Amino acid sequence: MRNDNRNYNYNDYPSEKRMEYTLVADLIPTGSRVVDLACGNGALMEQLIATRQAVCEGIELSPSGVEVCQSKGLKVIEGRVDEKLPYADNQFDVAVCNVTIQMLMYPETLLSEMKRIAPRQVISFPNFAYFKNRLDLLLNGRMPKQLLFGYQWYNTGHIHQLSIRDFEELVAAVGGLEITTRSFVPMGMKPIDMLGGLFPGWFRKVVIMETRRTNG
Repeated sequence: MRNDNRNYNYNDYPSEKRMEYTLVADLIPTGSRVVDLACGNGALMEQLIATRQAVCEGIELSPSGVEVCQSKGLKVIEGRVDEKLPYADNQFDVAVCNVTIQMLMYPETLLSEMKRIAPRQVISFPNFAYFKNRLDLLLNGRMPKQLLFGYQWYNTGHIHQLSIRDFEELVAAVGGLEITTRSFVPMGMKPIDMLGGLFPGWFRKVVIMETRRTNG
């Protein structure tokens, strides 16, 4: 049985480059104070420091992730991100959570805490309503595998799969936030990317949302 992804070992991949990192970085003003929530191996923080001159801190649940980050000289602590965070109100300019919200027990707490500690928030996630998932469920009658990244429903940490519409509903439920920017990782297939422009809920696989606090 393939190892599950409920407990990451970042010693196996201390560095990486992912397509959504550049899209996230594009939303960060130069020189911003940024907190990366569930920062993994710190690769996104490294890119924000290098390209946006951001002043970064991070928090990560995996001890191996914390160890890898600290070995790079990054300011990272160990902890959960879906509970009261150890940061002051408005301590940061931007709070980032990259492709992790679907792995949390309390996504609403994460978003509420992001709103508390920073006036701007950047959240990315895999869109579970992607058309290949819809077809898999329709034709095969099982938990769709497209966004399980090779794992099974029982050994994945993706416990709260969500769609674009689900995220919009979460923003409304938390309150005091508005979605200001929607970005999408291109699939590199022209027909799919064109359809994604018309029907993002169906044809966008990885979504990056910027939200802002509406009460200052």
